[in-house]
Amino acid sequence: MARLKTGTRLRSAVCSTQVMIVAAPDAEVELTCGGHALIDAAATPGEDLALSPDAAKGTTLGKRYVSPDGKLELLCLKAGQGTLALAGAPLALKEAKPLPSSD
Repeated sequence: MARLKTGTRLRSAVCSTQVMIVAAPDAEVELTCGGHALIDAAATPGEDLALSPDAAKGTTLGKRYVSPDGKLELLCLKAGQGTLALAGAPLALKEAKPLPSSD
């Protein structure tokens, strides 16, 4: 569990996924990718960790991922094989807002 800060860059410990915190809740959270906690972007991942099969749906470069309550938002800086999750619940891909019609 960690307290997240807007602008922080994190990486997966088991795949190539890298993210930046766009919005963070004001509480400690458990943020994972591929079934393991995210680590600082400058840290070296452990070699003894493996991607969890139930957390391997992947991430997409340039897409935003949000928590169900909308308090946590991540921007994917580097795609990977792991699934981003908050307290075990997968984060959803943020949909683009529809533009107003110009009748």
